[in-house]
Amino acid sequence: MSWQILAMYAVAAVLALVGIGLLGALARPRSEAKVYAFRMIGIMALAGGAVLAMSATAMWQWSAEG
Repeated sequence: MSWQILAMYAVAAVLALVGIGLLGALARPRSEAKVYAFRMIGIMALAGGAVLAMSATAMWQWSAEG
């Protein structure tokens, strides 16, 4: 596994953790604007982490075949 793939996994993990943290912060009462922002950014960070992890996995599998 190359360092580029490891970096992609690391960034994907950070994005996922940030997304989970923001969505978890919604358990406490927040203003309407913060709820909207935390929800939007949290979901986008989780989605970005998932897509980046899938891309890293595809690169890893492709490099193992070649």
